[in-house]
Amino acid sequence: MSTTAVHSLWTTAAEPLDKIPAPHIEYAQLAPTLIVVGAAILGVLVEAFVPRRSRHYTQVFLAVVALTAAFAAVVGLAAGGYGTTKAHIAAMGAIAVDGPALFLQGTILLASLVAVFTFAERRLDPAAHGNRIDSFAAQAGSVPGSDSEKAAVRAGFTTTEVFPLALFAVAGMLVFPAANDLLTLFIALEVLSLPLYLLCALARRKRLMSQEAAVKYFLLGAFSSAFLLFGIALLYGYAGSVSYARIADVVDGTVQTIDPALAGTMGNDALLLIGGALILTGMLFKVGAVPFHMWTPDVYQGAPTPITGFMAAATKVAAFGALLRLLYVVLPGLRWDWRPVMWAIAIVTMLGGAIVAITQTDIKRLLAYSSIAHAGFILAGVIAVTPDGVSSVLFYLLAYSFVTIGAFAVVTLVRDAGGEATHLSKWAGLGRRSPLVAAVFAVFLLAFAGIPLTSGFSGKFAVFRAAAEGGAGALVVIGVISSAIAAFFYIRVIVLMFFSEPKPEGPTVAVPSPLTTTTIAVGVAVTLVLGVAPQYFLDLAGQASVFVR
Repeated sequence: MSTTAVHSLWTTAAEPLDKIPAPHIEYAQLAPTLIVVGAAILGVLVEAFVPRRSRHYTQVFLAVVALTAAFAAVVGLAAGGYGTTKAHIAAMGAIAVDGPALFLQGTILLASLVAVFTFAERRLDPAAHGNRIDSFAAQAGSVPGSDSEKAAVRAGFTTTEVFPLALFAVAGMLVFPAANDLLTLFIALEVLSLPLYLLCALARRKRLMSQEAAVKYFLLGAFSSAFLLFGIALLYGYAGSVSYARIADVVDGTVQTIDPALAGTMGNDALLLIGGALILTGMLFKVGAVPFHMWTPDVYQGAPTPITGFMAAATKVAAFGALLRLLYVVLPGLRWDWRPVMWAIAIVTMLGGAIVAITQTDIKRLLAYSSIAHAGFILAGVIAVTPDGVSSVLFYLLAYSFVTIGAFAVVTLVRDAGGEATHLSKWAGLGRRSPLVAAVFAVFLLAFAGIPLTSGFSGKFAVFRAAAEGGAGALVVIGVISSAIAAFFYIRVIVLMFFSEPKPEGPTVAVPSPLTTTTIAVGVAVTLVLGVAPQYFLDLAGQASVFVR
């Protein structure tokens, strides 16, 4: 072969390089996520350049402004019709801008904003060495009980990095339910999970328990990520693409063009079934469904309580949003395969969470098992496979997230010499010692139990009605039985608070700053409004229940 021929080969091969298309990104439609990411990066710079004594207030201000601005951006997009008529796929196919995405993003941002107030609380513990302290370790890198930790406490250090870490987690949560291809989904999962692993390890009291919780969460989270990644690889082999719409087309059999390199595996049902199962396993880990729930009670108990409330509310919203999109957009053609499996998981999750919660003696573990039971109730709505199913799940997530953050905010107030008094025996007679706090906690417990005139009743009613209309009547019966079992242990706590004698050495109820008071007040207000007059929000969820493809 002559040199000219070789030369012409090289030149022809190199020519298309200057024709690489520039990416087309709709920045305005991605504004909510971009605002939060920008603020998180600013928060990292604040840690580097702002004097230590000013950092706490700077970070709180930055986080609150960012979350408020991002929520305003979501409202603006919804008002501009991006949830309904203008719904489309943005960022070159990576992100869906549609009703469910905007509704879930708005819920995550509001819940995170309220949760950040509990992060910033500094009046619950007595001042140490003249410095006000919060729920987080003085110096995260120091060994618990070591001289360096004691020196950090004396110097009045605080871990203000929790605010940028929380913002990074929120950014991941905003992308997670809106992801429109499997790689974006995986990256969003990692961005929301990694900051949470760190945040779980930062408790000021019970440091070793907190670090143990973080390690358990990290190990099991890594497992779920591995399942998800393996499932993505198999689905790519099956469909020749990671795009949701393309995979759905191959599942339906409507795809025309087949890549010759993938002709051997494309359309191989074994890859589809195993890949789909692995991806669903990764998702069910995140929502805390049985049998993938083992991390939940330990992590909820060991993490700092403000972090537990944030995680319990916002992560569940993001994970259920992503699960809905996968089942309704990517795998509707597999409905006959995944519905029986999800039936079984919903049943064991509802019953398992409710029955095991009865035996708990720690209030945070009790709320953790209650959250597992709630994951089962939400799965009943997911199984409905109707537009009503989607809207009922969206409404339930909105109602559940505020009740959860409010309940965990109340848990931070009940204290003894060792910090938070989470053992149930310490809560005996709380209604006589501090009637207002006990009454507020009772409202949240009644909402969890699904008693009428609370948001929990409206949410459960919507989910069970959608499931019954979708042909899952038996599931509704089991759901009602589980709710009755769950009501027993919620009401047991109320009886313990109001009808037991307070012990003389019992805990005190700390007087919070306006920040935690706001969190609890918002929780109660949302619980009562969604319980007494839910129709506007049900209609809103109904309008936002159509996925774009």
